[in-house]
Amino acid sequence: MEDLLGKAMELLRHFPLCDACLGRQFAMLGYGLSNAERGRGLKTALFLLLDQKLKSGSKEALNDMRALAENGFFEPARQLLAKIGVEIPESPEGCFLCRGIMERVDELAGKALEALSGYEFSTFLVGIRLPAEMEEREDQLRAQYGLEHSEGLRNELSREVGKRIARATGKQVKYRKPDITIIVEPFTGLIELRVSPVFIAGRYRKLVRGIPQAKWVCTRCGGRGCPRCNWQGKLYPTSVSELITEPIVEAFGGEGAAFHAAGREDVDARMLGRGRPFVVEVKRPRKREVDLKALEALVNERARGMVSVSGLKYVDRAFVRRMKAREAEKVYEVLVEFDRAVSDGELKALEEALSGALIRQRTPTRVLHRRADKLRLKKVRELRAIERLGPCVVRFRITCDGGLYVKELVTGDGGRTTPSISELIRAHARPLELDVVDVLMEGV
Repeated sequence: MEDLLGKAMELLRHFPLCDACLGRQFAMLGYGLSNAERGRGLKTALFLLLDQKLKSGSKEALNDMRALAENGFFEPARQLLAKIGVEIPESPEGCFLCRGIMERVDELAGKALEALSGYEFSTFLVGIRLPAEMEEREDQLRAQYGLEHSEGLRNELSREVGKRIARATGKQVKYRKPDITIIVEPFTGLIELRVSPVFIAGRYRKLVRGIPQAKWVCTRCGGRGCPRCNWQGKLYPTSVSELITEPIVEAFGGEGAAFHAAGREDVDARMLGRGRPFVVEVKRPRKREVDLKALEALVNERARGMVSVSGLKYVDRAFVRRMKAREAEKVYEVLVEFDRAVSDGELKALEEALSGALIRQRTPTRVLHRRADKLRLKKVRELRAIERLGPCVVRFRITCDGGLYVKELVTGDGGRTTPSISELIRAHARPLELDVVDVLMEGV
């Protein structure tokens, strides 16, 4: 105990320290106490000890009592010294370590609560942004005096502000992935909120042709508007992502969204069957819990029969990574026109040749302007002719690896895709209609 009091007295001889900053140098001792309580307790014990020594006529005790009154801001010591005719001037600088910030914790918590107004959250975390020189000063003090049981000002401020927010809101502090992180700059009063996104997963069906999955910004004007895009800034009036994300962002009071999907279909292809898995990442949502069944109905109503969604559910960022990482098998139906009549025997031979075949496919000519030219090896699991609409027109169902370009599987793309329907049947083939009828990805 004497060593502890001796170290505390040594600090006060050289530095003005408030209760919290003195106590923080011994933060790992005395479980259950706040740093302010530790500091006040140390100063009280020193006061009693020094008063005892003063009564014994110790001059050294008088100097330490002056330090306790002046550097320790300890009013009983100041009163005792005044009683014996020793006046102590007020310290103009305040606490050496916190510069008075520890006295403003209630004010900082109040500002944080004001910034949080209007946001729904269950968990939060407080972060403190301090000037580098303040942390360096504390590190130097710790090293100089061998303070083995201390903690940093940043930690204490974070904890104390967090306690007040928790009491006022009834919400919990969470150190990993909180709903909101509150960044406090104590010396400027700036409060920054980092609001974790909300992730909503489901499946979408695209019921009409001529709609891209993502918004196509006009490349000529960069989205500003020009004659080419009819002053809309985009090449299509709407997109799957816009039809889905806009009502979701509104429902959550978000400031924007990112649309993640398990692959994409061409603009002129429909997405049918169970639909394609997707996730909407709502950025800076003010609400975190909405009725997803009602939201699903709202999205479908607003999409006016162009797109429909189903199975909306809450997920997390890890779900997005898993969805993106999977190469789901796809099932397509493609209506093909040949430049001559094809026989049932030829169709049977085509089914046998392509079912289970490994396709060597270079990046299609039609997307070379935006995709790297590379070779892909993709497997056709099954190809079946399911409907004949005439001597030259046949509908095929194809189950294949994700990432296979089906239009080029039909045409051959000038030899860039091999084998192909055109190559094997020895007739020019072109796709008239293409639909995705299933995305075989379980758990999403």
